[in-house]
Amino acid sequence: MDTDLIFVTGLVVAGLSIPSIMGALADGRVPRVASIAVLVGGGLVALAVSQKPSGYALEDIPTVFVEVVGRYIN
Repeated sequence: MDTDLIFVTGLVVAGLSIPSIMGALADGRVPRVASIAVLVGGGLVALAVSQKPSGYALEDIPTVFVEVVGRYIN
């Protein structure tokens, strides 16, 4: 299991839900789907952190992101 891929996927899913939350709140709607996306993204991040013994430091996140994108683009 590639924990770096799971971590980056969780960050992307959680990050993409932020505009959806803001749009729903601006329109006066309840952000149901965005809330589910935040939970899924957070769950993926939590799974990746729990599976990697050394964990992720805050300064490692850009490096991990670039490595995962580079690995799957090449």
